[in-house]
Order: sequence, then C-alpha cells, then structure tokens
Amino acid sequence: MNLSKSKYCNAFQCMKMLWLYQNKPEEAEELDNEAVFTNGNEVGQKAKGLFGDYIDIEFNPNLTQMIEDTKKAIEENKNAIITEASFLYDHNFCSVDILKKRGNSYEIYEVKSSTEVKDIYLEDASFQYFVLTKLGYPVKKVSIVHINSNYVRGKELELDKLFKVEDITEIAKEKLPLVEKMIKNIDKYMKQKEEPNDSIGIHCKKPYECPFFAYCTRDLEKPNVFNIRGLDDKKKFDYYQKGIYKYEDLLKEDLKDNYKEQIDFELNDKEDKIEKEEVKDFLNTLSYPLYFLDFETFQQVIPLYEGIRPYMQIPFQYSLHYIETENGKLLHKEFLAESGSDPRRALAEQLVKDIPMNCCTLAYNMTFEKTVIKNLAELYPDLREHLLNIRENMKDLMVPFQKRQYYTKEMLGSYSIKYVLPALYPDDPSLNYHNLEEIHNGSEAMNAFANMDNLSKEEQQKLRNNLLKYCELDTYAMVKIYEKIKKI
Repeated sequence: MNLSKSKYCNAFQCMKMLWLYQNKPEEAEELDNEAVFTNGNEVGQKAKGLFGDYIDIEFNPNLTQMIEDTKKAIEENKNAIITEASFLYDHNFCSVDILKKRGNSYEIYEVKSSTEVKDIYLEDASFQYFVLTKLGYPVKKVSIVHINSNYVRGKELELDKLFKVEDITEIAKEKLPLVEKMIKNIDKYMKQKEEPNDSIGIHCKKPYECPFFAYCTRDLEKPNVFNIRGLDDKKKFDYYQKGIYKYEDLLKEDLKDNYKEQIDFELNDKEDKIEKEEVKDFLNTLSYPLYFLDFETFQQVIPLYEGIRPYMQIPFQYSLHYIETENGKLLHKEFLAESGSDPRRALAEQLVKDIPMNCCTLAYNMTFEKTVIKNLAELYPDLREHLLNIRENMKDLMVPFQKRQYYTKEMLGSYSIKYVLPALYPDDPSLNYHNLEEIHNGSEAMNAFANMDNLSKEEQQKLRNNLLKYCELDTYAMVKIYEKIKKI
C-alpha cells in the first residue's frame, strides 16, 4: 500500500480508520462533505496562480506518470512553479500543491481552504517535507497557504490578499524524526489481519468526523451517552471511558436538567411536557399581521462579487407565509434570485416590499435571519430604516422549545425545527422533508444554488422549482408549529 499524505493524516487521527478504509470500506458512513470537497478543489485551483505562471502536473491514476512528469519539469527548468508536483519515496507518495523551485533549492506550499492553520495541516506538510528530504531535494521552506477571512473583494480578485502564507519550516524540521517513526508504526499496524480492537475516543470527532464511528459503536446499547443532544463531545467520551454510557447510569450523574430530562423521557416514556402559561406568555408577544420568514444562503470561499468576504453568508432566497388578521387566510410570497450575479440587492428590495413596517415577523432561530438583515441594512443605506424595522420587530418561534416549555420524547433533546416538526406532526406527509425532491435541507439548498450555473437550462428550472418547494416548507412548518401551540 502506498501511503499518501491524506492516508497519513487519517492514520495520524486514528490508525484504525485507515485500517477500516483498506479492509472494510463498505462500513463507512456517507458524511455531508460535498461543500468541503468543492471548496477545497476551488481553492486549490485558484491558488495555483498565486505566484504567477506555473507548470501543472496533470492528474493520472498511474502515479508513475505523474512522478516522471514532475522529474521532467524539475530537470528542464532552473526556476519554476510546479503544481501537483508528485514524488515517491519507498512507498510514501505525495503531490505538493505548489512547489517553488529556485535554482537548487525548493519550497513547499500546502494549500488549504480553511481560514486558519490547524494542527493536522502541520502533519500533512511535514509528511511532504519528509518525502522530499529523503529523496535528496534541499527544501528551504515549508508553508501553509490558507484563506484570509478578513479579505473583502474589490472590483478585481487579489490573490495575494485573498491568501495568507504562514511559514512552518521549523515545525516541519522538528517533526522529521516523528514522521519517520509514525510511518514505521503505520506500516506495522496495517499488516494486522484481524480487525484492531482500538478504543473510541475524542479522536473519533476531531479534527474530523470519522465515517466509521457508527460502526465502531455498533455494539453499544442504544440510546447511550452519544445520543444526548448538546452535551460536549469531550464530556461524552469522558463518561464512556469511565464506563458510564447507559441512560440508567447517566441519570445518576451530575448532568444539566435538560440532559436529564431527555434521558428521563426516554427511559420512562413520559407524557408531553407543556407549560401552558409560559407558552401563552410567548404567544402574547405576537401580533397581527403576522409574518413567517426563512432565508436560504450560500457561501463563496473565493468571492465572486464586490464587497464579499470568504465564507460570508449570501442570501439568495426567502419564503414568506403571512396571516393579516386573527383567523385570517394563510398567504404566501417568495423570492429566488437568478444565479450568476450578486443576489443581495434584488432580495433586499423585494423583502421591504413584502414585509410592511412595524409588523411582527417570526423566524425559527432568529439570530440567523437577524444577521442576514443586519448585513443587508449595512450594505444598502437607502433600505436601512425599513430593514432594521423588520429586524427589530422579529420574534423567535424556537423559544418555547429551546426553553423546554414544550417538550416531547420524540424531540430527542433537540429544539431544531427538523426534530420539533415531526414530533408535533408525526403522520403528516405534507410536512415530511424526506418527501421533497432533490432538496431536503439547508446544506443541499446552499450547494445546489452555488453550482446552478453548471447545469442546463432545463436542469436549472427543475432545481429552482425544488428550491422553492423546500424553502416554502420551512415557513409552512413554522405556521403549523404556531397553530399547534396556539391550541394549548
């Protein structure tokens, strides 16, 4: 087995993860990493031009070809920027994102789509330093290239400002003997025929979520400590290491009331908890006309529009259900931007048309909606007064569930709308997100809109319809929750 830099990092997090990838890949869960991979590819491609013209080593499943192409580029150029430069020492393979050759010296640049340098990145770059050093290349510098979160795009994209370059040469040098030792340990570990019996721990969650966690905990009684909503991962593993993971045992521990309540409801199949007076007090803060608002946003790691920062939440869609009077008819409005251009101005203009001044607007987890509106108000001074008025008159439908004034066993300790809704309406297919086509959650909506320009017109139209249906269900769900608690 060739040990690549990604496999090395997998093993650095958990050697059993690498063993399972090689021997039982079918047990890996599919994690929602689409956006991460997309961002990584986008950043990687853009960073290739960071230092000017470059020679790109084209990917080839035949690694030998990539290695030969790299040798040729090095031999034929005294000074060169080579991207995806590929090397093999013994059975250790790496492709360097950016290799800068200056005469007889070399510089390694490892590109990341993150806005900070994480510890695992140091291991990644140090592995590359090990491979090149063992091959006899005099590496004078090792750096991590990552996104500058404070960069605000002007009319033109400035790569030297978009990216930060952090020198980690001394760290890579210090880690050289540790990398060599680690590789030997990996080689020995991977020769095991029987599945290793390694214990689970916080490494299952950090620095990345392990896709084999469900497999490695398959024999644990369900539910258990890992099902407690909101409890810190480290505390969960601390309890597990002490042998305290069954709900019956956890109930005896010094846990917060909301954690104990989740356990108590599960163990004793308790009736719904409804604090009627508190819920009514919340309802009394609302008034008609009553608006139910939900935004969808997407992010651009490489800002395409002026005034955008990397990973900034850009609103592109909203759904708006509203009731003008007590017992009035339920009405609906919506907005979905055209792809390929900055959607914010058109969305803001439509929003102030759709929501009058001094009206009560409900959101679910309103911090998100308030932040979107605040950003729009700062961006467009002519709409500022109206936008901030909408923001100031916003209420949060999440409150009764967040405060556990309304709680059922089926909510599984969560106050997310994706748990509250099916708990209140378990048998209503019109409120089941799984029955939607293509778009079932916010991550899918974000990714779909961000990549819409890559589709045909027919595919775009179908996707737009599915986005509208998804966002409409978000606010219709809020209406149904509101109707439910009104009946208390």
